Amino acid sequence: MKAPELICPVCREPLQAVDNSLCCSNRHSFDRARQGYWNLLLAQKKRSKTPGDNAEMVQARQRFLEAGHYAPLCEAIGTLLQTHLSTANHANLLDLGCGEGWYTDRLQKQMDSRMTGLDISKDAVKAACRRNRDVTWLVATGADIPMADASVDAATLIFSRLMPEPTARVLKPGGLLLVVHPGPDHLLALRRLIYSEVRASSGFDPATQLAEWFDPVVEQSLGFEFSLDTPDAIQDLLAMTPHGQRLNADARTRIAACNALQEQADFRLCLFRKRASSE
Repeated sequence: MKAPELICPVCREPLQAVDNSLCCSNRHSFDRARQGYWNLLLAQKKRSKTPGDNAEMVQARQRFLEAGHYAPLCEAIGTLLQTHLSTANHANLLDLGCGEGWYTDRLQKQMDSRMTGLDISKDAVKAACRRNRDVTWLVATGADIPMADASVDAATLIFSRLMPEPTARVLKPGGLLLVVHPGPDHLLALRRLIYSEVRASSGFDPATQLAEWFDPVVEQSLGFEFSLDTPDAIQDLLAMTPHGQRLNADARTRIAACNALQEQADFRLCLFRKRASSE
């Protein structure tokens, strides 16, 4: 498959593969890591020494996703993209905030497309490399995507921070952006263990943030139940959510005493199309 059109994060000139490196016309060079990914995250773009998820969080997410709890979501994402992407089998796809690559890997195999996975966490991308060598894995930031303008047919953003302008830049006119975010009833059982009062969702609205560049195509709701049968499985779910950072002593005690959890997933799949005039 044709490689994605990568650009230099320093000068934005096209990058060309030379042996085991990427080089631009201004002689900026980036070596491929031993695991197979490209690190295109400049030091000045980091807010910390090791940004993004750490190794422990990555491992927890791997165990949870490999157990298949979110398989219905991945299937729904692939079906939605195939329905609305006319060139699905020959498309250039980008998974923003790909994490350890579970969704990226499954989508690439389901759609048989050129796939790039991008995440700011080096630990996550290292884990992703072990999944699928047909994917181009990048350590980079979604705030400054190292891909050519109008080079991507469709992008997915699954539980990651929305960066409207950089995403619009790399998408082709008419290209698709699929934003997946939790609905108000997502993980209610876990939240009831953590908080004495479970508050309603603040109401994330991607359409408002994307209005300058994108038109809405369709929004779908997806809900299903799943079971966590061991304390370790509950801890894995906790580690991959923001709720794990907000535990007080009472919440830790309640969770430690919980041996199983019947949980519900509640997702919103919001598909947008880049306007031709927003290049």
